[in-house]
Amino acid sequence: MNINDYIRLDWNVWLLKVKVTPGQSKNEFFSVLEDGTLKIRIKAPAEKWKANKELTSFLAKELWVWKGDIDIVAWASDQVKIIKIKF
Repeated sequence: MNINDYIRLDWNVWLLKVKVTPGQSKNEFFSVLEDGTLKIRIKAPAEKWKANKELTSFLAKELWVWKGDIDIVAWASDQVKIIKIKF
């Protein structure tokens, strides 16, 4: 799976829709839903922003960008998020 196939370019940012499953055995891109949402497994538990912080770190590492360039800009639910990545 190539993550770049699922990123939408909007001016000088990427917008990425993800569904996060916290409390897993490892951090990984897991699958893609029919609407293009990326499913990501995260090790951190879903408490006190731990999963969101680990998600940001994971995406920064995988996409080769600074953590400060990644923002969670919208929540469709506790698990579904819109991520903005500046470049």
